[in-house]
Amino acid sequence: MKNAHFCIGILVAIFLAKLNPSIGNTGGILRPEITVKYLAVSIIFLISGVTLPTEDLTGALLQWDLHVFVQGFTFVIFPVIVYVLVSILQYSFLHPALLEGLTVLSTMPPPVSSAIILTRSVGGNEAAAVFNSAFGSMLGIFVTPFLILLLLGSSEVEMPYDRIFKQLCITVALPLLIGQIIHNTLYKTYRRMHIPFKTIGQVLILFIIYTTFCGTFSRTEMSLDTLSLVCTVLLMLILLIFIQLLLLHSSVYIGFDQEDALAIMYVGSHKNLIIGIPMIDIVFAESPNISLLSIPLLMYNPMQIVLGGMSIEPIRQWLLDQKRKRRKPAFAWSHV
Repeated sequence: MKNAHFCIGILVAIFLAKLNPSIGNTGGILRPEITVKYLAVSIIFLISGVTLPTEDLTGALLQWDLHVFVQGFTFVIFPVIVYVLVSILQYSFLHPALLEGLTVLSTMPPPVSSAIILTRSVGGNEAAAVFNSAFGSMLGIFVTPFLILLLLGSSEVEMPYDRIFKQLCITVALPLLIGQIIHNTLYKTYRRMHIPFKTIGQVLILFIIYTTFCGTFSRTEMSLDTLSLVCTVLLMLILLIFIQLLLLHSSVYIGFDQEDALAIMYVGSHKNLIIGIPMIDIVFAESPNISLLSIPLLMYNPMQIVLGGMSIEPIRQWLLDQKRKRRKPAFAWSHV
């Protein structure tokens, strides 16, 4: 299997994070609050800027139907699906705070890292993924607090809008602009250098997986019985797979091509941990159940990266098969 080394890398990253999570946790030696939040994300968008033709980016900007579909699903359909699910699960044995955390998860914006790397890795519409990840993250700092207030009634939401906006400009807009300048002025030069952009992207995603799991394993205050833990893990996995299948099938059905559908699948199903955890800490600072509220997002985020990483080769092969057949059948997850 061509992608076996990457799958092994994912397992090794998780294992190393479990051994000593303090290394990759916030404030640890690797300082993920800087190396991931700023450096890794900046490199991802710099690579996108360097490798994407300007006409692809400008073309993606005009795909309004795709943007409306992705953002509408992210901030409307996803929360509605989870609202219905939580309404059913409230009669189960799961702690109410876990269900509130699931609701909070559904309101989160897309990430500005994993969805882009995975879309690029499988051959999807990277330009669309770049735009919708960046736009969705920026939109989320305003929409997500409103959705939390609407669905859970949490008040006194004081988001540091200025700081987050500046962060997105520094880590997203500026590197993308610099990358485009490099692409349009030094294209022949860097092409001759044979820079392994794909390998760099995989290393970055492994680093993100490692630090994410370090943060998850470091939250030792999470007191959850074994049955609830197992059920929550399974629930997050089933939800993620269901959302991705729904996005992929529906986007192809309504007429998007396969490359667009893959970008839609990743961006629409992924949730932002870097914005999410600080937002939970701010909104629910006084809640005694804040640890339980964080669990769904802490589980869902690494799961979306791990599942995406392990399915790169099968999905890429599926896309190649569809290109050869010149038709658009719905993708079957059983191929993964």
